[in-house]
Amino acid sequence: MKKLILNLIACLFYQFNIGAQNNEPHPHLSGGLNLGYSGGFGIQGNLSISDFALDFPLSMRFGLGYTMVDPGNPVEARVIFINDATNGVPEESGGFWDFKMDFMYPVKLLSLKRAFLYAGPRYSLFSGDFKFIDGNEFFTISSNQWGIGFGGEANFLLSQKFDFVIATGFDYYFLGTIEGHDTAYQPDGEIISGREDYTYEDADNAINQPKFIIKAMMGFNYRF
Repeated sequence: MKKLILNLIACLFYQFNIGAQNNEPHPHLSGGLNLGYSGGFGIQGNLSISDFALDFPLSMRFGLGYTMVDPGNPVEARVIFINDATNGVPEESGGFWDFKMDFMYPVKLLSLKRAFLYAGPRYSLFSGDFKFIDGNEFFTISSNQWGIGFGGEANFLLSQKFDFVIATGFDYYFLGTIEGHDTAYQPDGEIISGREDYTYEDADNAINQPKFIIKAMMGFNYRF
């Protein structure tokens, strides 16, 4: 009898252990790189994780990207942030880093077997460099902003590990403080070391910080 009881306990423990193993989540990781339009020419790297929790239908994706953009009007930027001088030939360059986190939901769309809708928060770091050649004036205008993004993407199988990806969507960024050369214009109307009677609206019109960004990108995804 004792031996029979021990065998029954061992059998129950074995079945429980097998069941627990079958019910454990088995996370899957993938990484990708996309190129295309995101308010300018942009490049985006991302890392995704799926099946990290039982019965949770969403995947999570973390991304970091950089987009080259026209930073704004150099003459207006000089007047609003620096001085009223007009000498020198203006040159400008700019771009913004964007950090994102998306929740991705698989959908069935037409004949696409692996399509997703996504949405999540955004954070951008914008910087615009302005130079007035022969005018001895060089300055940088910057802003940091929170935002939110939505979109969809489709994955097409290339091999056992690689996918070709097409993604579209849009990001919306909330107004952020615009600053440069010890001057700052804040969305709530507060101005630090402002020039003359210029307002936040004037600074926002002169500087192309991210606002409403339409995205159309393509690239590759690798499943680890």
